Amino acid sequence: MNFSAANHRIPLSDGNSIPVIGLGTYAPPKRTPKGTCAIAVKAAIDVGYQHFDGAFLYENEHEVGEAIREKMAEGKVQRENIFYCGKLWATSLTPEMVRPTLERTLRTLQLEYVDLYIIEIPMAFKPGDDVYPKDENGKFIYHKTDLCATWEALEACKDAGLVKSLGVSNFNRRQLELILNKPGLKYKPVSNQVECHPYFTQPKLLQFCRRHNIVIVAYSPLGTSRDPGWVNTSIPPMLEDAYLTSLGKKYNKTAAQIVLRFNIQRGVVVIPKSFNPERIRENFQIFDFSLTDEEMQKVEALNKNIRFVQMLMWSDHPEYPFHEEY
Repeated sequence: MNFSAANHRIPLSDGNSIPVIGLGTYAPPKRTPKGTCAIAVKAAIDVGYQHFDGAFLYENEHEVGEAIREKMAEGKVQRENIFYCGKLWATSLTPEMVRPTLERTLRTLQLEYVDLYIIEIPMAFKPGDDVYPKDENGKFIYHKTDLCATWEALEACKDAGLVKSLGVSNFNRRQLELILNKPGLKYKPVSNQVECHPYFTQPKLLQFCRRHNIVIVAYSPLGTSRDPGWVNTSIPPMLEDAYLTSLGKKYNKTAAQIVLRFNIQRGVVVIPKSFNPERIRENFQIFDFSLTDEEMQKVEALNKNIRFVQMLMWSDHPEYPFHEEY
């Protein structure tokens, strides 16, 4: 794939397209100073990013929207060149809650539509305003859901013009097949956002998704933060890997740039999160070199088949996606 800073989109199965690199915007809401996200999004647009990955859960969609609108007003970018991905959280999977939840996101962003709207996890929690509902013993309160009914409600949102493309996140093969084999399916999922990087290359899921024209969007493409609260820190930091750093020396690039380049050469979209202007710029500088076939194979061979993001706190959920091989 011949990507460039100016032209780096991958076609989606519904006729739309997705920029192959985006800015992830998650940061712990309570520990992130107000305005930080807006500054990062504006810096990213100035560098050439068009794709922004956000979510209601991140509590900063208003900042993303504000930054996009400001750059549009400056004439730096037009709405049709911006690609925004929003997410439907686990407490809003009942069909009657889908459209109101998306409409709330649009009001927060102050945009007329989102480019991609995805089911964030295939596990439903008790519907309501509490995003992590727990009982008096501190145990998560789950909810039985019909993912096909949720999907039909999303299809209606696309028909209404509120969203251009529909996708999922953290779905395993069985859960994807549930949607793909749904009687009367109107719109296929165009993407599946999952953890994907050289230490967790997802070969089987990638193959399955390619067969069904579903683009893999890689979250945590650089590994992830070392927060033991939710991250498997038993794996050594990926960006310190000897082979990745040796490739960095060869190409005069950082290990992070090597890792991002590896995924985009496989047709995997990457959404590295950074609020550091220098890193935002660095992460985008992956269009002026390419890895050889041999190097691609060697990076792929680094696969440890271990997740950084395991979501073990929900491993007792009936729809927990990671008990299955892929």
